[in-house]
Amino acid sequence: MPSSPKKTSAKNEPTATAPGRPERLDAHVLETLVGYNARRAWLIVSGFFSERMAPYGLKQIDFSVLSLLAHNPGATSRQLCSTLDILPPNLVSLVATLDSRGLIERRPHPHDGRAMGLHLTPAGETLVREAEQAVVQLEADASAKLSARERETLIKLLQKIYL
Repeated sequence: MPSSPKKTSAKNEPTATAPGRPERLDAHVLETLVGYNARRAWLIVSGFFSERMAPYGLKQIDFSVLSLLAHNPGATSRQLCSTLDILPPNLVSLVATLDSRGLIERRPHPHDGRAMGLHLTPAGETLVREAEQAVVQLEADASAKLSARERETLIKLLQKIYL
């Protein structure tokens, strides 16, 4: 009876598998792909985000909208959709939810009579200020294996893809 082939790593080194643990699969092709690596990193950051934003009742898109409004008071729905690359129908329900929570309010836009500007309420300002501090910390924790310079470089490289 022929012996089974020896298991090797992506570098053709024998792998040791602990009893009861699945062996690591050869992912060397996947690990050369930007999308695969971006998704794997996103899963880590997203896990930190979900855990730390739960007390605020915020999902990533909620936080993004509130942060944009904190730094761009009076932004329109159209501007938010463009910046976040989301469809208007998706933003409508999000804005309604944030409005019902008392975090944002609509006011007539000063330059476009047909548009409504979105503004944070005092409760929204307080929430986003606290949430932004928590996000800065969670990002630092999620990227703790990177030096400050590596983190800055990573952000710039990712932005080259989508900006």
